[in-house]
This record gives sequence, C-alpha cells and structure tokens, in this order.
Amino acid sequence: MTLYYADHFVLPLPPGHRFPMAKYARLRERLGASGEFRPDDFRVPAAASDGEILRAHCPAYLARVRGGTLSADEVRRIGFPWSEAMVERSRRSAGATVAAARDALVQGWSANLAGGTHHAFRDRGEGFCVFNDAAIAARAMQAEAGIARVAVIDCDVHQGNGTAAILRGDDSVFTFSIHGARNFPFDKEASDLDIELADGTGDEEYLRHLARGLAETLERSRPQLAIYLAGADPHEGDRLGRLRLTREGLARRDEMVLGGLAARGVPVAVAMAGGYGRDLDDTVAIHATTILTARRVLG
Repeated sequence: MTLYYADHFVLPLPPGHRFPMAKYARLRERLGASGEFRPDDFRVPAAASDGEILRAHCPAYLARVRGGTLSADEVRRIGFPWSEAMVERSRRSAGATVAAARDALVQGWSANLAGGTHHAFRDRGEGFCVFNDAAIAARAMQAEAGIARVAVIDCDVHQGNGTAAILRGDDSVFTFSIHGARNFPFDKEASDLDIELADGTGDEEYLRHLARGLAETLERSRPQLAIYLAGADPHEGDRLGRLRLTREGLARRDEMVLGGLAARGVPVAVAMAGGYGRDLDDTVAIHATTILTARRVLG
C-alpha cells in the first residue's frame, strides 16, 4: 500500500482563513510515527495531467484555472485566492487519488492523505475544491484499466454535489453521499443514493443509516473499485459539521465501510475529505484512525 501526500505544496492563505492547511503535514507526521508504515510507503504523487482532468472537467474551466483568469465570483466560490501554488496543489491532490486508485487495483487499497474535493463541478469549483479528484480517478481507471463499475462512497458531512453532477447519467459510476440535510451545499444535487441527516445526529443513528446505505450501494453497483471519502467533519467538535459523532463512532464508520468492501473483495482508494475541528488534533486523529483502520482491515 502507498500513502500519497502533497503537504509541502502549501497554499498561500490569508491570516485567519478557515481552511486548516496544517492538518495534512501533521497527519503524515502522525502516521510516520505510528510504527505501522515504512518511510517508502509515503510518496509524492504526480500532478494530474490535462487529459485526466478533462475527463471530468470542461476545457474552458481548466484553461481559466491554469491561466489565472478565473472571475472574482469563481475565486470567491472556491474560497482560495488564485496562485500558481493553488493550481499545482490542486493538480497534485487529484493526481494522488488517481495514483491511489491505480495502486488499489493491484494492492487492494491505497490512500490520498488529502483529496476528497467533491464540491468541484465540471465547469467550476466551490467549497475549497478546484478539481474533483473522485470523478477524475474513476474516469481514469475506466480508461486505463477497463474498470466497468465504480462506487464513490462519500461520508463527508457535506453532500458531494460536484461529484453527483459530473457523474449524473453515468451508470458505470454509482455515487452515494451521507450528509447533513441542512449543511452546505444548500442547493443539493441528486446522487444515485443520498441519505440526509438531521442536525445533532449521533453515533448510533448515523451508523444505522450508513449500514443501510452501504448495503444498497454495494448491491446496486457491484463495484470493481470503490473511492471512499472519509471526512472527519461529522465529528461533534467540528466547526462546520453540525452532527454529533464521537471519535469512536467515526472509527466504527471506517470499520463498517472498509470491512464491507473487504468482505466483497472490492479494492478501495481512500481520500481524507473535510475536517475543520475546533481542536486540530481531533481532526488529525480521526484521519489517522481511518488510515490505521484500513491498514488493519485491508492489510
């Protein structure tokens, strides 16, 4: 298994920006200190190529991102100021999920220690997402490896609206999102399966809904590859989450998803997705538990 990271491609964010850029380097450091991984298990991914990006995004949007000609409204929607570093970081993040999917087909699983940029649409970005790594990776594996059926299992607290929109009408990729009903994005798209949760939902109710959704996803999609967005933001201490899952509940979530995929022999590429804890250590610990659970469950 390989863990892909691009945390040294740092975005120049203004003081007080809400995006917790520091979590990625701290996650890699924590996993490196766990004793579960060798130094050569960690690799810097190649940047996603134009050809890979254009399977999910339109040429005009890619050109505006590359050339720095995004409108002020487009930049506001994304939430990051444009810079060459933003472009490179976004390419590397998408490339990491492509690489993790590629490795998963050979090794059983792999992970992007960032990614989960599920709010990026074909022609625009939003919500800290520039390129949609799950859609790019799914289409890349179809083109490269002849994979006929992919499932995107999105457990970020925010609906994967961009993923749903890009892949709408594509029966070869099944999109499942379990998320807060009243949270961002406020105008939802239609995934193949959406489960919306009330504010304050806790461990037991969440896991009941997830068990139902996961079973339906696997039965309907019969995937040859899964892409799992393991957001830390359903946590009770998340600034943007509005749910009430404990760290134990999120660990059980990971066990359920990864164990369910293992039982069916489905390779899985894992991406971290969101996490905006009031205490950054909580977010890092939740993401680390996801990777350590994959190591234990998937080998």
